[in-house]
Amino acid sequence: MEQNSSTLYNALWASADILRSKMDANEYKNYLLGIIFYKYLSDNMLDYAVDQLEEKADDLKQAQAIYTKAYANPELQQDLKEVLNTQFSYVIEPQYTFTQLLDDINNSTFQLETLAQGFRNIEQAHETFANLFQDIDLYSRKLGASPQKQNETISAVMKKLAEVDLDGYVGDILGDAYEYMISEFASESGKKAGEFYTPHGVAKLMTKIVMHGKQKQKGFSIYDPTMGSGSLMLNIKKESHEPGTVLYFGQEINTSTYNLARMNLMLHQVPIANQYLSNADTLSDDWPTDEPTNFDGVLMNPPYSAHWSAVKGFLDDARFAPYGVLAPKSRADFAFLLHGFYHLKSKGTMAIVLPHGVLFRGSSEEKIRRTLLENGHIYAVIGLPANIFYNTGIPTTIIVLRKDYNQRDVLFIDAQELFEKARTKNVLTDEHVETIFKAYVERKTIDKFSYLASFTEIEANDFNLNIPRYVDTFETEPEIPLTDLSTAMMQTQQEVKTSENELIAMLDELTGTTPEAKKELADFKAALQGVGNGKH
Repeated sequence: MEQNSSTLYNALWASADILRSKMDANEYKNYLLGIIFYKYLSDNMLDYAVDQLEEKADDLKQAQAIYTKAYANPELQQDLKEVLNTQFSYVIEPQYTFTQLLDDINNSTFQLETLAQGFRNIEQAHETFANLFQDIDLYSRKLGASPQKQNETISAVMKKLAEVDLDGYVGDILGDAYEYMISEFASESGKKAGEFYTPHGVAKLMTKIVMHGKQKQKGFSIYDPTMGSGSLMLNIKKESHEPGTVLYFGQEINTSTYNLARMNLMLHQVPIANQYLSNADTLSDDWPTDEPTNFDGVLMNPPYSAHWSAVKGFLDDARFAPYGVLAPKSRADFAFLLHGFYHLKSKGTMAIVLPHGVLFRGSSEEKIRRTLLENGHIYAVIGLPANIFYNTGIPTTIIVLRKDYNQRDVLFIDAQELFEKARTKNVLTDEHVETIFKAYVERKTIDKFSYLASFTEIEANDFNLNIPRYVDTFETEPEIPLTDLSTAMMQTQQEVKTSENELIAMLDELTGTTPEAKKELADFKAALQGVGNGKH
């Protein structure tokens, strides 16, 4: 039976409802994404096993029966293990498949330890899966005060997620499920989510920019040194005409988020051989330092104005040495930018999201900006609408950098008014993305929207890249004829007079209960009448 995205979203939302009252989104998303990932691994393996056995199954229950029977045959079991290990780098034994665990739940024989063992078996199957489920504490007291309550909670979640049919889903179920959960988590937990999720519209725009002219390239290498969940760089698949050959390089400091990225790449069916991920501090631990070290595209949405050490030793670091100064300790924005730019190939393109301050702040940041501009490395500056990110309401900017650009002009695009309201956030729609991208590609001045500034102009502005200095969006107020203005003034005066008369009439109905009150009321009426008669 075919399923659409609303069916999927309903199942995910219902499963989230079970946990929402027990823990915050930052915690329950680990359970939901981890369990649905385990279901994906299990269902995928079952389907493949049945296919290899040259059998036919109408649903997962039938596939489970075929797999269980074959696995019980010692000769078939050995062959199956070899085939499955070659294809997936793991084997889930019949008693640990998601389908069998669901059957146990329905028969009231399910034990949490069985699921826990299934997790451990996956983690131990291959180094790619090591510690993948470490954030899922099946015995947390938040799930219930007793083992029985914990069992009941996880059982309820699994029953809801069982409604998601991987085979019958119309569309990209893996990407839809993951991105829906990430975005909903981001909506509920605010700042924390913004650290690892870039909204769809922004991600699409950045990806189109980085892939421009290279859609047909085989083996395109993408690098995100602040990858979060990996969602930003995964957009490359949607733009590439050779998606199966894309190589993904990413680094993330937060271990839980790093694990999300690993799941995300596998959920999007990125071959293990095409994944190169690292769990470390990008600024302190430059990576990669072995071949390859430079990439066709760099995409970044780093934490804004983060603190970093900025110790003097970094002045000898190849990433920062050419600029003679370091980004301030309290604002690592340019440290992230220079790190990503260092790892960009000579003919590559980089797109990074940062707060507007990087465009005009002085001191060391001004010197870095000036050096980049003098060398012709800043290709475009795109101003985004406010309130489109989950972790901040401030407007942000996409800075596009290239190493091979022979000119020193810079294209400025002011897209701050391109958005639609969606609940509490602003959204960059596909239509908005196309409008901005078209202006980026055409690289010309469009009234009140874009401006191609020469290096001479930028130099005259003391290398200040604040967008309003280049894109004039000022709208003059329409002229109002004096006769219209006079009529409006007279009408207003009449309305004021009418209101005063009504107020005086109401005051006439009032009486003071003491001599003092009577005098105060009389004085007030006299003063009001005096104003009405033009006396001051």
